[in-house]
Amino acid sequence: MKTRQVTIKDIARQLDISPATVSRALKDHPDISKHTKKAVIELANSLNYQPNSIALSLRSQKTFTIGVIVPEIIHFFFSSAISGVEATAYKAGYNVVICQSNESYEREVANVNTLLNNRVDGILISVSKNTTDFSHLKKVVNMGVPLVFFDRICNEIDAHKVIVEDKKGAYNAVKHLIDQGYKHIAHLSGPESLQISRLRKDGYLDALKDNGIAHDPRLLLQADNRMSGYQNMKKLLQLEQRPDAVFTVNDNVAIGAIKAIKEAGLKIPQDVAVIGFSDDQKITSLVEPHLSSVAQPAFQIGQTAGELFLKQITNSDSDSFEEVVLDTELIIRGSTDSAKL
Repeated sequence: MKTRQVTIKDIARQLDISPATVSRALKDHPDISKHTKKAVIELANSLNYQPNSIALSLRSQKTFTIGVIVPEIIHFFFSSAISGVEATAYKAGYNVVICQSNESYEREVANVNTLLNNRVDGILISVSKNTTDFSHLKKVVNMGVPLVFFDRICNEIDAHKVIVEDKKGAYNAVKHLIDQGYKHIAHLSGPESLQISRLRKDGYLDALKDNGIAHDPRLLLQADNRMSGYQNMKKLLQLEQRPDAVFTVNDNVAIGAIKAIKEAGLKIPQDVAVIGFSDDQKITSLVEPHLSSVAQPAFQIGQTAGELFLKQITNSDSDSFEEVVLDTELIIRGSTDSAKL
């Protein structure tokens, strides 16, 4: 025999209060006393009360679900950003569904369609490096579903965006190298399709220009993962005038560069200094010497993206969107400063 589901009316009847008071107590409404909240929650738990999510969604036309699409869940930066989204969503009574594109445009399109078919209340996305056609995301906006970009954004679409000071962070990293006395500074840049790559390259070039160092095009190569960082650093070391320092688009590229430098029998930072752009602060302390890096507030990025979604869903008639730009922090370690070895 099927057990009847406990309702708010059952709890109200036993406590001799109104169903509306029970509902507000379960939602932690400030007008309800702590004593009443405690009594309601204890009785609800003892009766194994479960909110009727179907009824809630029908009544509000919401599913209380947010879709999050990232290039790689295993990536520490994105897992931290997801944690930030979940922290914000949980407080507001939302669940989070996570999808990964694996840096594939086709899979990103499939992720979007899956989330829309499941009627999520909004989509938060960091686009794949291979995404150049944004029609699938324009469809999201045209359907009236809130869309928030974080880290990797699309400027073609009017939507909330959360980014960091990529250009400024890169500028500060290269300025640090110059201040340490390095003059032949290479850059291993990311894919041109991503704004973060272009901005970090611009920061590198501006720092050279502002400090009277001529840019050598041979010192600028593209690398967006550990293997390509290793391979292209080997190419740079074969130049007649090899670089004495390298700034990389991310920390994984930097680790590949460090491997190549060590294999060449060179010392870090005495012969070649290395500085990255942090996507994993844990990795920076595991390599030897410890990696100098531009730190990004990944958790705060996700948290802010979640807050912008909530802001949009409560002001659905608003046509204005925010671009929140968060600061980075330059962390100096042994890979650029021998005093810290």
